[in-house]
Amino acid sequence: MPNLNFHPSGRHFLQIPGPSPVPDRILRAISYPTIDHRGPEFGALGRQVLAGIRKIFKTDQPVIIYPASGTGAWEAALSNTLSPGDNVLMFETGHFATLWKKMAESLGIKPEFLGQPGIEGWRRGVQADRIEARLRADPQHLIKAVCVVHNETSTGVTSNIAAVRKAIDAAGHPALLLVDTISGLASADYQHDAWGVDVTVSGSQKGLMLPPGLSFNAISAKAINASKSAKLPRSFWDWTEIIEMNKTGYWPYTPSTNLLYGLAEALDMIFEEGLENVFSRHQRLAEACRRAVRAWGLEIQCADPAVYSPVLTGVMMPDGIDADAVRRTIYERFDMSLGAGLGKMKGRMFRIGHLGDCNDLTLMATLAGCEMGLKLSGVPVKASGVSAAMDYLASHTVPLVVKAAA
Repeated sequence: MPNLNFHPSGRHFLQIPGPSPVPDRILRAISYPTIDHRGPEFGALGRQVLAGIRKIFKTDQPVIIYPASGTGAWEAALSNTLSPGDNVLMFETGHFATLWKKMAESLGIKPEFLGQPGIEGWRRGVQADRIEARLRADPQHLIKAVCVVHNETSTGVTSNIAAVRKAIDAAGHPALLLVDTISGLASADYQHDAWGVDVTVSGSQKGLMLPPGLSFNAISAKAINASKSAKLPRSFWDWTEIIEMNKTGYWPYTPSTNLLYGLAEALDMIFEEGLENVFSRHQRLAEACRRAVRAWGLEIQCADPAVYSPVLTGVMMPDGIDADAVRRTIYERFDMSLGAGLGKMKGRMFRIGHLGDCNDLTLMATLAGCEMGLKLSGVPVKASGVSAAMDYLASHTVPLVVKAAA
């Protein structure tokens, strides 16, 4: 049995690609006394977070907030827009695209999976031209939706969603566009309205810096119209009553009051920094991390630099090296958690998360732990990745902005 009283000195370095570390400000907000979810104070809180989260999705359309994980929001996206036996087109970019496909099958939907064989498809982003070609081959419009993952957490690949929308439009196809940005939201640029997405799925435990427990559907007018004729069974996930009650800041069931306190605080933190500054910070830290990996002489899981993720970096191990053994050494020696390789990549790579409440020193400490762990595990390291990352950060400085007291 695990030791539930494991509290060594110093902080635990949670450097997986989510759940990400929860800042003290958010933890304090979550600890506020719970209020009546039918009272006037809660209505004000509800309206505040609903307005704020729309800015994160860059949408003027409704955003549904569920007391659920991202998996729940996946199901909500499918069940509100589709009917049993509907054909959907999905693109295999990694483990989470695969899990979404399995869910579709379990709901009675018929997914068609595009992608490349073996692990190659797990090293690249969505190929919009293949989606266009497949939709052009569907003159009867039997395909009702295209489902893709924006930031594939299992691989460190961020796909071009705007290109997918252009592909659908170029094919003259009416299919809905459903996108999972569970690990991308609030870390990588995402534009629900401008990119023509019909349903965007996300969760609270990544760039929003909250514990798991909230998930989201951002929905277009086209998606709402589709929900009126969709026949998949739904009750808890149904958008209709939620949208109506959200107009006054309330929910048709008991919401996660204290997590909504935390969401309000997270939104304040993001807007204080500036959403575009948040994206720039993630890009800068990600580049520093990649420079470290290259200096070590190791291969980055994402094989296409055009779609490198700002959220995480996948690190491939040389042949004969068990990535899970390396992770275990790092955990046991330095109290740092790294993401495991999932699915096809199990044991072949580990994932460094650099998202949410992360800065230069957080990343440098993470890379130091990785470098020491790699050496202890017998992985041949060509040069100091720590030095390479430090040199990059030092030559790409960003002034620290401290807000003046009110």
